[in-house]
Amino acid sequence: MDDYDYDVLVIGAGPGGYVAAIRAAQLGLKTACVDARETLGGTCLNVGCIPSKAMLHASEKYEEVASGALAALGVEVSASRLNLDAMHASRVNVVRGLTGGIAGLFRKNKVDWLKGHAAFASADSVTVAEKTYRARNIIVATGSTVAPLPGVAIDGKVIIDSTGALELPKVPGHLVVIGGGVIGLELGSVWRRLGAHVTVIEYLDQLLPGMDGDVRKEAKKLFAKQGLILRLSTRVTQARESADGVILTLTPAAGGAEEELSANIVLVAVGRTPNTRGLALEKAGLAINACGQIEVDHDLRTRVNGIWAIGDVTPGAMLAHRAEDEGIAAAELIAGQPGMVNHAVIPSVVYTTPEIAGVGLTEEEAAARSKVSIGKFPMIANSRAKANHDTDGFVKIIADAATGRVLGVHIIASVAGTMIAQAAQAMEFGATAEDIAYTCHAHPTQSEALKEAALAVVGKPIHL
Repeated sequence: MDDYDYDVLVIGAGPGGYVAAIRAAQLGLKTACVDARETLGGTCLNVGCIPSKAMLHASEKYEEVASGALAALGVEVSASRLNLDAMHASRVNVVRGLTGGIAGLFRKNKVDWLKGHAAFASADSVTVAEKTYRARNIIVATGSTVAPLPGVAIDGKVIIDSTGALELPKVPGHLVVIGGGVIGLELGSVWRRLGAHVTVIEYLDQLLPGMDGDVRKEAKKLFAKQGLILRLSTRVTQARESADGVILTLTPAAGGAEEELSANIVLVAVGRTPNTRGLALEKAGLAINACGQIEVDHDLRTRVNGIWAIGDVTPGAMLAHRAEDEGIAAAELIAGQPGMVNHAVIPSVVYTTPEIAGVGLTEEEAAARSKVSIGKFPMIANSRAKANHDTDGFVKIIADAATGRVLGVHIIASVAGTMIAQAAQAMEFGATAEDIAYTCHAHPTQSEALKEAALAVVGKPIHL
């Protein structure tokens, strides 16, 4: 290796970083991964994707019992009680098992875990815990952190971020969520189900920015029906502590008179920002763009030879699975193999009840490019959804009117996150709506709604 310590050194052990490190090692490259946490997995596994899903699942089960909803299925429960400590313990246990699993995979694949914060010393060397390591290739995979909101400083007590929202020791009387995006709606839903009064404040006039218009409209109806108080087109300009928690100052987004809103706890969920500070990128000859991101080419290379970047620190959707795919691609490219990520076919999922998922173009985006055909099928007409008393939502397919090729799929359903995988795979292979329509789907399953929506694209759904 000449005087290089590693063939590949990955900075960050989140979904993109640890996957990149494992894949590089599998390909015969001497590999290290730098991370300062006590456990591997980054934000997603430790305080993000995984623990939030554990709390979502537990809160859903609690509400099924506490609300009496199971009685309609013949399951009568005489009493229920929330044991929040046990719920938190279950979440922690899930995280502990998965982070330990990654450590085991590092050992199995002979990936060195360098514990500490990394900073570039030069274009091919990184300093960790006062020791400098030289590598032929360096992959920056440091992820992102919570974006700040001017006037609303997070104190970790009454004004919290997503990490704090997973660890509340008791159910707040009134939780105000600032931000009507994925994180805010997921965590707001958890605490609403556990008994909190929840208000969601969103600057825009609809929830879930960037998602399909029909999805955003339906989501607003569903969340309102579930008891979330939605304050859209509203700006939060200030927060001050009070005897009972926090008093927020609100104004209409378009301007107007101020008002105040009291809360016991405020969750700031207005987005995330790339973790590029502290890396000393300038010593490697790199700079960040106006959004704090590292620019890369189609093959994930930065402007400096031998330095690569993946995931949230680069332009694009901040999604764990995007980072994972980029991590594999970067490792394979470094090893001289073909490696690619089709960024046009990356699904996104909101893990609320029901789930909300999409892949490809929205109707608005597709219609701006060419003439489109739309097929839509409501879950209330799906036999399995009716049998499960689970009929909220729909499947929507957007296809090119001339060729029939699927351009986008958007789903609201209890299992939308699972259903969207078929749509993504179909799009990856260039499928038309007719291809999906004439693929046999098992009966009775919610996935039949995807088949029916595909039939609707060509004007011939069977059950509608």
